[in-house]
Amino acid sequence: MVLIGRSYARPAETARFCNPTLAFRTTPISSPTILAPAPVDPAEAGTRLDKWLSRHLPDLSRTRLKTLIEEGCVSAEDVTLTDPSARVKPGQAIILRLPPDIPAEPEPQAIELAVVYEDEHLIVVDKPAGLVVHPAPGNPDRTLVNALLAHCGQSLSGIGGVRRPGIVHRLDKDTSGLMVAAKTDRAHQALARQFAAHTIDRAYRALVWGLPRPATGEIQGNIGRSPTNRKTMAIVKSGGKPALTRYRVLAAYGGGAVAQVECRLATGRTHQIRVHMTSIGHPLVGDPTYGRPGADRLKALSAEAKSRLTTFPRQALHAWKLGFLHPETGEMLRFESKIPNDINELIEFLDQV
Repeated sequence: MVLIGRSYARPAETARFCNPTLAFRTTPISSPTILAPAPVDPAEAGTRLDKWLSRHLPDLSRTRLKTLIEEGCVSAEDVTLTDPSARVKPGQAIILRLPPDIPAEPEPQAIELAVVYEDEHLIVVDKPAGLVVHPAPGNPDRTLVNALLAHCGQSLSGIGGVRRPGIVHRLDKDTSGLMVAAKTDRAHQALARQFAAHTIDRAYRALVWGLPRPATGEIQGNIGRSPTNRKTMAIVKSGGKPALTRYRVLAAYGGGAVAQVECRLATGRTHQIRVHMTSIGHPLVGDPTYGRPGADRLKALSAEAKSRLTTFPRQALHAWKLGFLHPETGEMLRFESKIPNDINELIEFLDQV
């Protein structure tokens, strides 16, 4: 732990002081840096949290501190504080956990890729569940970007950004399916324009709790950070970004306890399908963040079906179709991906229920 005015370091660590009132240490990439200013002075009670932290941690900008608060890096008495405008209380012991740094430039790493299509301009891969798309705190390496750098060579570096070379869009870590990445700046810009214009054809298959009614429909609603949990997304009344999801029911199981749906994205917001389906009362099976089945839906299931569904280890979501215009030739390219084994085995079981 690092404290203002005092430092605690393990033998293998080296402390360095950048400011007379703030001690930092050089930590391994896997360890966060913990900053704990002195408890809140009674004279400072009622000060905004972000303002109070910027006053006591001058090496960090207020904008940076606000982001860290919203990302859940600040706590007091083991309670996470996510509202930058919250008012501090006298005697409150506030702790900031700085996420571990990640390398400025990702390193190539030999990771097996399921390549669906590739030419000198772009590459289409079938991403497995569990693979993070690009490096970030908590996942500094072993990502799709690291794999692409090894597969495509250093010519990919910097295209679309140093930390996300070639990446035009993304899938959540536990969502499987088709992704396209650019191999040249020209291809990256052309693909980015198609995504921005919402002309990319993207279709997903998902298992959701309950049977959506009507069987086909549209879900609209601006998506932004949840006002009650900054680590999640939600449909928000103000702010956020417009989002539109079109869905249709493909099959129902267990007397309507579970359904298979196809979702098509007219926009591409963070957690869009997961948030939109939850908003109409049909969260995804296996979703650890948004997926709550409801007691009434579980009652209709056998013990085995209930066990398989409630212990499914990821959100049952797969990007099975991807279509776009080739950035150089203008040819329409369309790709399809089979439902992965874990979801397919669950569907085959549900077919017998």
